[in-house]
This record gives sequence, structure tokens and C-alpha cells, in this order.
Amino acid sequence: MTVSTQPQSLQSVSRDTPIEEILAIVARDGGVIIKNFLTRDQIDRFNADVDQSMENLRPGSTHENEVIAAFHGSNTKRLTNLVTLSPTFRHEIIDNDLVHSLCDQTFLEQSGTYWMTTAQVIEIGPGNDAQILHRDLENWYPFVQLGKNGPEVILNFLIAFTDFTEENGATRVIPGSNHWDDFEDRGTPEDTVPAVMNAGDALFFSGKTVHGGGANRTANEYRRAVAFAFNPGFLTGEEAYPFLVDMEIARSLSPRVQRMLGFRSQYPTGSAGLWQVDYAELGDYLGLDG
Repeated sequence: MTVSTQPQSLQSVSRDTPIEEILAIVARDGGVIIKNFLTRDQIDRFNADVDQSMENLRPGSTHENEVIAAFHGSNTKRLTNLVTLSPTFRHEIIDNDLVHSLCDQTFLEQSGTYWMTTAQVIEIGPGNDAQILHRDLENWYPFVQLGKNGPEVILNFLIAFTDFTEENGATRVIPGSNHWDDFEDRGTPEDTVPAVMNAGDALFFSGKTVHGGGANRTANEYRRAVAFAFNPGFLTGEEAYPFLVDMEIARSLSPRVQRMLGFRSQYPTGSAGLWQVDYAELGDYLGLDG
């Protein structure tokens, strides 16, 4: 185990805290809780958008790999394609100035552009075991080898849509694990602290930080969260949004949301452009305004 002087809890800040201060805390601890990230009205409207889909979704994983199925959770529901399902999500939650300011400050100088890699509702039900500890950058294995000295390749927003408690499965985090020398080391459950939050709060954390969903030890509580994450435009994301999101919906989105979903080209630093058509802007080919 890497020895570190890690803090024993996650720091909380208000949503009007200066961007530089929020990012400094994340650089130090690996993550921070942003209070009142969403309003009660936004939570209620998003839930109304997705409740029927959540009701129709059965818990557990459909993956054939037993390790990945365990990672997904035996009594956990994961609802994807939120851009299609929720107007609140596509027009308000991911088109949030705070989201883009944090991503701009992190990614633009280093990589020139970024897009959304995944977005999903994660609802942990009673009796679900704790998730395997992991780092989100493990999707792109070379960055595991680069470790703490590598660039930031994923930022994650995990918003509490119900109160998060240690008993109902609050996400577990190892503060300071973003500074460990060996990123093959994922720590142990004893190293973790719970991200206790009120509904509407968000855990904002680095892809270098060890974390995992907590065990739900309640009899009847369901811990609902919405997670969405961003990576540089030179990396492939988890979800292929141009094949999931209808063009009519795509045309209704702001240009910055269109770009982060793959309906516009990516322009990483030093590149003439990626994700293009005949070396030209994808948005022009698709006839998008703006």
C-alpha cells in the first residue's frame, strides 16, 4: 500500500466557489463535494423524465463477464442514453456553465477540446454489495502506467438524487489516491471515506482517484445518482452518442453540447482536427447552426 498523508474526509464547497479553488482542492485530494449543484425542481423534473424507464429496467448486469457483472452490481440499476430520455439533462444539467468552466480549465490548455464519455443513472438497491474499487482512467490503460504524472484524462460529476448516507451506499473515495506512486494499487475498503451528500449535491472528482459505490445495508432505501464524465477529444468515449441520439434532438442542443456528444468535430491541441468529414467540420456536414 502506498503511504500517504491523505485527509480523512472530503471537503465541501458551495457552487459559487471560484473555479481555481475547486480545482485546487481536487488536485490535492482527488475530489470535492459541491453543495446544491442542482435545485430541487431540477431533480424532480429529471426524475419525471426517467422514472418510467427506471421502472422498466431490471436490476443487475447483462454482461457475460462475471467480474464486470459484479462491478455493475446485483441490485443496481444503470440507465444510459440520458440525452435522449431527459430534456432536463440535455438542456440544463450538461449545459451547465459550472460544468463547462471546470472542464475548460482542466482540458483546454492540455488537449484543446473535450467530450462526454458516459452518462447514466446509478441506483443502488437494498442488499447490494460494495463496488470494486477502481480509477476511472482505467478505461485507457496507458494512463494507468503514467500514473500521477500523467495528464488528467477524465473528470466525473456524480450528483446525488437522493440523500447519500454510509448505510444506503454512498460512494466511497480514497482521498489522496490521485498522488500514489503505483496506479495498479487500488487500496482497500478500509482506506475509503463515504461521500455523504444531500440530494442535489455533487461529487466532482479526478479519474486518478480510487473510488467505488458503497454497500447498501438498508432494508428499503434506494440510492439514486446521476454520473456523467468527460475526457479529452483525442480519446474514445464509452457511449457512441451519434448512434444513440436522434438528429432532431441533436439540432435542439447548444453548439457546446453538440460538440461534447460527437455531433461536431474535435480539435485537440496540435491537431488540424479529428472526427471530421473530408477534413472539414462535422457540424457543417450535418447542417448544424452555430
